Amino acid sequence: MEKAVPKLTLTMVVKNEGSRFLRQALQEHRKYIDEAVIIDDGSTDDTADICREVLQGIPLQLIHNPVSKFGNEIELRMQQWEAVIATRPEWILNLDADEIFEAKFSEEIGSLLQTEDCDLFCFRLYDFWDENHYRDDFYWRAHLSYWPLLLRYQEDFNYVWNRAPQHCGRLPMNIAELPHQLSGLRLKHLGWSNPESRYTKYQRYMRLDPDGKYGWMEQYQSILDPNPRLVPWNE
Repeated sequence: MEKAVPKLTLTMVVKNEGSRFLRQALQEHRKYIDEAVIIDDGSTDDTADICREVLQGIPLQLIHNPVSKFGNEIELRMQQWEAVIATRPEWILNLDADEIFEAKFSEEIGSLLQTEDCDLFCFRLYDFWDENHYRDDFYWRAHLSYWPLLLRYQEDFNYVWNRAPQHCGRLPMNIAELPHQLSGLRLKHLGWSNPESRYTKYQRYMRLDPDGKYGWMEQYQSILDPNPRLVPWNE
């Protein structure tokens, strides 16, 4: 008898993503998720409508914050966490609205979810600077690290959070204590892939963290570099 694939719950925080990458991302994610828990953090556009439209037929809990909580990110992430664990998830996939896995992820995710001796999978994340290139230089090396994004939820584990108001992490900070593996599947981060998006993000960092207290000021400044080192992406 073939073993059943455990339930996969997608969770995201979104805000005014209607004209960006949300539709494209959700169209990919719906190929392999079983349900979704999404926090709409103060959107004033059609973000919520896109979520409902693209995920039609998939159980969706869509929570709207009338006022954005992103100025104190830990409050927002804790809200997201409490909402998703309330659904009694088996596996949690925490992604941003501008992140899409490479195409073969949808074919291989089932085998990851059936792994018995692993509770956490980590993935390399590539910061795209245009449609076909990712950035690779001193300030942009996310793809050299592995990021914890896919977690098997366990009710009896004592999850501990980094309580910083910015850059607190999407998931509890102590999940690396769980049995984990590094996956060769790659995640494409599209949020930097056009000049308008980059400038908007730069302005947000300058507003929320003007002294570089929670991030890296030199990296913030490098967002506006006119000639970064770019590497072609091969799917």
